[in-house]
Amino acid sequence: MFSWVKQEQGGRNKDGEMYQTVTEGLQSLYLKKLLPLEETYLFHDFHSPALEAADFQSKPMVLLVGQYSTGKTTFIRYLLEQDFPGMRIGPEPTTDGFIAVMYGENEGVVPGNALVVDPKKPFRKLNAFGNSFLNRFICSQMPNQVLQSISIIDTPGILSGEKQRISRGYDFAEVLRWFGERVDRIILLFDAHKLDISDEFSEAIRAFKGQDDKIRVVLNKADQVDTQQLMRVYGALMWSLGKVINTPEVVRVYLGSFWAKPLQNSENRRLFEAESQDLFKDIQSLPRNAALRKLNDLIKRARLAKVHAYIISYLKKEMPSLFGREKKKEELIARLPEIYCILQREHHISPGDFPNVAKMQDMLQHYDFSKFPSLKMKLVESVDKMLATKIAALMSMIRDEESKAPPAMVSGGAFEGSQDGPFGRGYGEGISAGADAEDWIVSREKHRYDEIFYMLTPINGKITGVNAKKEMMNSRLPNTVLGKIWKLADCDHDGMLDDEEFALAQHLIKVKLEGYELPAVLPEHLVPPSHRKDPAADAMYNHSED
Repeated sequence: MFSWVKQEQGGRNKDGEMYQTVTEGLQSLYLKKLLPLEETYLFHDFHSPALEAADFQSKPMVLLVGQYSTGKTTFIRYLLEQDFPGMRIGPEPTTDGFIAVMYGENEGVVPGNALVVDPKKPFRKLNAFGNSFLNRFICSQMPNQVLQSISIIDTPGILSGEKQRISRGYDFAEVLRWFGERVDRIILLFDAHKLDISDEFSEAIRAFKGQDDKIRVVLNKADQVDTQQLMRVYGALMWSLGKVINTPEVVRVYLGSFWAKPLQNSENRRLFEAESQDLFKDIQSLPRNAALRKLNDLIKRARLAKVHAYIISYLKKEMPSLFGREKKKEELIARLPEIYCILQREHHISPGDFPNVAKMQDMLQHYDFSKFPSLKMKLVESVDKMLATKIAALMSMIRDEESKAPPAMVSGGAFEGSQDGPFGRGYGEGISAGADAEDWIVSREKHRYDEIFYMLTPINGKITGVNAKKEMMNSRLPNTVLGKIWKLADCDHDGMLDDEEFALAQHLIKVKLEGYELPAVLPEHLVPPSHRKDPAADAMYNHSED
């Protein structure tokens, strides 16, 4: 059955188990430790289908969710910088199904029914949602550099108003929950002009309960409002999200306009560029964190499987041997919240590890409790041992793998557009200003800095640290920052500043006050002319030596 667990030559741990990679280790632990517990206590019927090889070996996936016309498909087109098969864009609900945009040597579309029988794709368990869903699920394959590192899942536009009452023919929220458990990042898209969260959208967000660390929010089309309106829109969005995402932490929201067209309102251009680069960095980091994410998801799954085993075995223990089974079953289902509390105290389990009570009560109606298995402590102890020791070993393997061969970051498409060259983030700004200028940029303001310098009574052309400190303290910057500026400006490390070094210190203070970061090492273009190494003199010196 699970022939995907490799038996190759490799490193052997103290139990004789061979793990060549973290992925192989996760597969092996799941098969030998966690899967027996899941199968014994019907975990797959109640919660999530069994994991397969493709679930461990697949590329990181990004799931896009949002109401119709919020720019989900356009966002994918923006990242890839090319159209993908099956793409449709419009103001009406154009995407009426799920589209998995993945890498393929040949461009084309694979229909859902063919997709769920492909063992190389992580979608086989989606066949449980039936033909109504599979007829609206396709895989769009294309040779694109971005897709060599990640896969992107486009979803149908979530409906609002009267439209949301129309049945889709399949459990939309359950499909989203299935994807949410397996993807690496969930991006919720909002339109600056459509902030209302419909009932269907609210249900969709609740389907991601327990996956809060994966969720990011994008406020798209933010260039269509001015600064004052944007502040109000942002506040309204946070208020709306606060009612749906019940966590004390604030969700990270990225503002911007994610399409390759001119900004309608450019007064926040710098903000949008910074936000888009932050979002790109977050997406680019997914391949590097993929193994860690899979490890984290396996831990969450193991904890839930343990709790499920305790619940099922407790219900079995409470059932009478002969008479009154149906009545006792109804009583136990009604007492399920109380049973949760009993198990919490008995096994020292956190309340957050228990499944939803109402959903569990509904599913238990269809089972005969007397056929449930009793608690087998060996299975539970095996999972406990896995969590306590073997997971820690895989954690160290992750660090070793990253140090030997760091995973490549997402590249190509929009990720290449502005990293280098004059349109890169921060180019010509802050500490980088003047990098490509012929003159020393500090000299443009040096006449003003010289006036201050000569008022500080220099001795032999230099001022002491005491005098410099008095002037530099006027900036009101913390001593830690001023200390760093002093180290950068004191180029000859003599504990004093000449006129050029003092001008440089004032320039660095100005850069910091404008909100930019200071460098760890002074860039070449900021080194004062009198302190620069003269390449011509070096050449003459070397020639005379010869």
